[in-house]
Amino acid sequence: MSYWQLSSVYFFYFAVLGATNPYWGLFLQDEGFDAQDIGSLMAIFIATKLIAPNIWGYLADKTGRHLKVMQLGAALTPLFFIGVYWQQGFWSMAAVMLAYSFFWNAILPQYEVITLRAIKGREDSYSKIRLWGSVGFIVAVAGLGWVLDFLSVQILPTAILFIMLGMGLSTYYLTEIKRNCLSEKKIKNDKFLKYLFRAPVICFLFAVILMQLSHAPYYTFYSIFLEEYGYTRTSIGLLWSLGVLAEIILFWQMHRLLKIFNATTILWFSLFVAAVRWFFMGASPESLWVILLLQVLHAATFGSFHAASIAIVRQMFPDRHAGQGQAVYSSIGFGVGGALGAWLSGWMWQNWGAELSFYFAALAAFAGAVVILVSLQVSRGAWLASYD
Repeated sequence: MSYWQLSSVYFFYFAVLGATNPYWGLFLQDEGFDAQDIGSLMAIFIATKLIAPNIWGYLADKTGRHLKVMQLGAALTPLFFIGVYWQQGFWSMAAVMLAYSFFWNAILPQYEVITLRAIKGREDSYSKIRLWGSVGFIVAVAGLGWVLDFLSVQILPTAILFIMLGMGLSTYYLTEIKRNCLSEKKIKNDKFLKYLFRAPVICFLFAVILMQLSHAPYYTFYSIFLEEYGYTRTSIGLLWSLGVLAEIILFWQMHRLLKIFNATTILWFSLFVAAVRWFFMGASPESLWVILLLQVLHAATFGSFHAASIAIVRQMFPDRHAGQGQAVYSSIGFGVGGALGAWLSGWMWQNWGAELSFYFAALAAFAGAVVILVSLQVSRGAWLASYD
């Protein structure tokens, strides 16, 4: 598969996130939901990551049809998203978000497997392919930010639906790449749980949970937060874009960083940077220069953290369990951390306010850095071992 075939799916997938992450909270607010409702709805949406990726990952590994599983998810996601047009309140909105996100969560973990197999032997090109996801995010967030200064936020579902359709079409230009097979006996006796319950894997997943929990106030309320401080929606879109632009530059150079530092070092450093970012976001929201600098730090808190995590998952799980490995990273890390964080951030935002919510986020990220550093001291050899 060509560079552009692989890149196009990332472009559309993350363009959907560029349309939803910054603006879905504003849409829900316009629909009459309060902060606690918004936090709960986002928690329900994210909670599907606890189950859905593992179901899809198991099916993909069992059948060897990672591409077909991903294409099914890409086709059914927009079909169920259409229900947004007929929702009548909290529970109907929750049902729609639950349904479409179940299929949405079939896409990325399996596509990571497809991409890594397609570039086997030249893994340093992963970040240059993945950066097109960041480009898609910027195009969506900046474009919609400008549009929403002139049009009602009620157009948002239609914009998201069209991007989803583009994503679905982009998956049909791909071809399945078969895994390297072992003997049936070896595969049968080689259980996924043997790899999952190793101490470094548990510590890694716990750190991912804490990192995603720390991002929850940002992903759920950042646009509302900025709007309360007088920023226009164009400015909000540009601030989101700045963070992702920094992420693109990071992805472009990530292969160099991974040659200088191991993935685990990059992981704990990213967690520490996140703690700094959230602390000052709570302390200095009125300063544009501080906000600009904190958005640049997105390169570390998402970009380097994600790239290092993908490298660690690939190292910790053999190819025959690659789909489930990526699914666990998505479901446990993003599902538990994201859902718990979204629910907590909704409660904290309503009862404690923005400042304390971001201080809590800083504490969570710092705790994640400590978990990785302590685990490295106890079992450094197990962290660096490859199990493929």
